[in-house]
Amino acid sequence: MKFGVCYYPEHWPEERWPEDARMMRELGLDVVRIAEFAWAKMEPAPGAYDWDWLDRAIDVLAEAGLAVILGTPTAAPPAWLTRAHPEILRVDANGRFRDHGTRRHTCPNSPTYRQFSRQIVQAMGERYGRDPRIIGWQIDNEFGGGGSARCYCEQCAAAFRTRLREKYGVLDALNDAWGTIFWSQTYTDWAQIRPPSDHIDKKNPSHVLDYYRFASDSFVGYQQEQVDLLRRLAPGRFITHNFMGLFRDLDQFGMAAPLDFATWDNYPTGNPERWRTLLYPPGADANRNDPLYAYDVGDPHVTGLAHELTRSLKNAPFWIMEQQCGHINWAQFNPGVRRGTPRLWTWHAVAAGAEAIVYFRWRATLYAQEQYHSGLLRHDGSPDVGYHDHLALQAERALLDAVTAQPADAPVGILFDYADLWALQLQPHRQDFGYLRLVYVYYLALRRLGMAVHLVPKTAVFTPYRLLIAPTAHLADGPLAQKLADYTHNGGTLLLGVRSGFKTPSNRVTDQPLPGALRDLAGATVTSWQALPPGVGVDIHTAVPHLTGPATYWIETLAAETAVPLAAYADGSGAALTEHGVGNGRVLYLGFYPTEAQARALLLHLAGQLVLEWLPDLPPGLVAARRGPYTILLNFTEQPIAYTLNARPLVVGGRDVVVI
Repeated sequence: MKFGVCYYPEHWPEERWPEDARMMRELGLDVVRIAEFAWAKMEPAPGAYDWDWLDRAIDVLAEAGLAVILGTPTAAPPAWLTRAHPEILRVDANGRFRDHGTRRHTCPNSPTYRQFSRQIVQAMGERYGRDPRIIGWQIDNEFGGGGSARCYCEQCAAAFRTRLREKYGVLDALNDAWGTIFWSQTYTDWAQIRPPSDHIDKKNPSHVLDYYRFASDSFVGYQQEQVDLLRRLAPGRFITHNFMGLFRDLDQFGMAAPLDFATWDNYPTGNPERWRTLLYPPGADANRNDPLYAYDVGDPHVTGLAHELTRSLKNAPFWIMEQQCGHINWAQFNPGVRRGTPRLWTWHAVAAGAEAIVYFRWRATLYAQEQYHSGLLRHDGSPDVGYHDHLALQAERALLDAVTAQPADAPVGILFDYADLWALQLQPHRQDFGYLRLVYVYYLALRRLGMAVHLVPKTAVFTPYRLLIAPTAHLADGPLAQKLADYTHNGGTLLLGVRSGFKTPSNRVTDQPLPGALRDLAGATVTSWQALPPGVGVDIHTAVPHLTGPATYWIETLAAETAVPLAAYADGSGAALTEHGVGNGRVLYLGFYPTEAQARALLLHLAGQLVLEWLPDLPPGLVAARRGPYTILLNFTEQPIAYTLNARPLVVGGRDVVVI
């Protein structure tokens, strides 16, 4: 287990550096991340590098016994670059240029910006790549943040057309894939194709989905140029990037592929405000934080899903590269954080598979955009709440080391795909139908049963999972159907959810009976489907224990062919749940969008059949996780919670942790 902190020596008088380094090491920190926003300090004029200050900062930190992570500074270019080369600036969907004075205001497809990015990274790599005090590198910072994931400039337009030529070969194939015969959109020359900006009223969803894929791949390519340089110049050092949890605008699986491990920036009091409306059912999303939880802890399941997604990006342990350690500055409400809460967050991350925590930041800054964001030290340099909490964690280092040495295995996987997310975002059909919300129904039901779960991309190997849940395999084709069939033939249990197989990968509706490419696998046909308005539902009849109606929100009527009906709609319209034996396994198709209670009932039924372990009667507010032989119980409420685990009565204090 490693602990570290984000530090900005360029923000503080140099005579303060030795004192900071001494305090960091006495606090028990191991690593320090620096320089990710210091381009203007490192290269104050084109090609004129100033390394002396950074050399001295690294010297001071290393002499105190701290290892260093260097960040490439390409998220924030210097003013001389943006003024001399305005063509590097990002253009938003309304055609407006972003300007200097912030960060992430550049275009990933700008040849000029790529050239200058390579130059600064190469210069850093040549100077520090083989320095034994530098243990790793962070590429850029929070790709896509601040609405910067998609640029609509002329450089992107040209690169997009090149990408489409490579993908489709000829215009007839593109016109067919996009269905451009509709509304006379047909293209007769590649030059006629432009990015789907907001100058278009109603956009073709196939056109937009291809642009979203292109924009995401643009950052993959931009990042890869830096990865390639550092692999050559900094051999043996890790390379990573700090992702943003449930951020939707980039395919984080693709971004993580060339990295050694994934990290993310965790701000639990802000996470519910950013993501709660995307996860909880309509009506519940008015609360920024569930009143069940203590006011300064956030929602553990919202944060937990982000932990799990980051772990799943590489199917491996992850780091928290920025961990909140006090109040933040960017939410609508920024509550203070009390002693005990940062410790709770650390154990929560460890329970999910984290093996390093890097606090943001060392000392609260005196100026610019983040003046109200706290650090381990206050503005005056005195210890703040996170500092004191980390001192308490030092007494638990041996236990933390033992727990992080264990695998974060799971018997259940949830299929997760960004193209499915984007397609449903573009055409939800019911305005509050969201991909993340549907995924979260199953995730929340599993976590409230104390069951571990992984998020699994379509490219992954499915065999480690006894149960694989596809809340919706919306974009489906023959290869995906075959891969899922192979999984079930080998004994896996697959649960398919609504809207599966509805479209092809180009975001066109299939011309086959639903669920399209997955119909033979399901052994059933969807004969009708509809989004139900609020207050409307259809009762169901089933022998599955506690799976009671009504079915609401979205329903599909199923006609069982080679499958067996397990539930039926009370109005006699058809089956609501089917099961189909496939080889040594089986496929279930759930024809309605479940509530959490309905998902819980079905998952308990399947867990019993598959002999999967869960924790019965887990009280609200108590989060449970397992790593190897350890069970970690975390109380996110104000009050003590009593719980009996394996006949052993336990009491977990408010905002406290018990490890068994």
